[in-house]
Amino acid sequence: MTKWLQGSLISRDSLFVLIVILALNGCSSPSKPAPVVDVQGSLPLSQRIKNSVTGTEYIVKKGETLYSIAWRADVDVRTLAAINNIKAPYNIYPQQKLFLTKNSSKASHGKPKSKSFNPSKQKVIKKPIAQKKKQEYGGNVAEQKTAKKVQQQNDTFSQKIRRWRWPANGKVIHKFSTAKQGNKGIDIAGRRGDSVKATADGKVVYAGDALQGYGKLVIVKHNDDYLSAYAHNDRILVKEQQVVKAGQVIAKMGDTDAERIMLHFEVRFRGKSVNPMKYLPK
Repeated sequence: MTKWLQGSLISRDSLFVLIVILALNGCSSPSKPAPVVDVQGSLPLSQRIKNSVTGTEYIVKKGETLYSIAWRADVDVRTLAAINNIKAPYNIYPQQKLFLTKNSSKASHGKPKSKSFNPSKQKVIKKPIAQKKKQEYGGNVAEQKTAKKVQQQNDTFSQKIRRWRWPANGKVIHKFSTAKQGNKGIDIAGRRGDSVKATADGKVVYAGDALQGYGKLVIVKHNDDYLSAYAHNDRILVKEQQVVKAGQVIAKMGDTDAERIMLHFEVRFRGKSVNPMKYLPK
């Protein structure tokens, strides 16, 4: 009888151990594979690669702006506009073909300008009367030069951003990286609904969710050189072409197209990613 009880206890102990082992194996086996995430970045690599624009041509999709396409192509919007002969305010439309490089633009525009012309006609254009008029209105020309010089000085001054502000309160959980697939900005942790603020005065040039991997995104143009972007928002509170002030709440923090609630913040200088930490106050 004693031997039977001992055997029963052993079998019960073995059964308990077996149940625990099976339970632990069940917890450690994920139901679906985790996405591959870059060490320094917040976006899965598959989304980041898919989000970039490469090649020589691009077809505009609904909801995109020239700024958002230039952002994905890592080029200055002015360069992209010049290649495609698009004037400010850079309006584009769905299904429009854009050229991403100068060579593709020249090749696709077709025939070069004819070199056959009548040189005598050009000489007729340069009349002595025109020269007299130029001298006659020399004062106006001088005024135009002066005005142009003042305008250039103002433009140079306008390129300076006096003060940058933090776009959100929270801990920086991912830093900027110069690696090929590294983080192009910084990631700031927070809670859903936390305020996302404009880092400096500017104009909203993109507000939407057409850029995969960025979720609900806002891009602000501060001047001809600097742009800033605010990604993964839960809600966007501004519209395209809206003028915003530094510190103004432009969105609410969320986790759209992200693995957690956070703000992905980027700064671009003439189309290229730069480290936001160099501009934000310490």
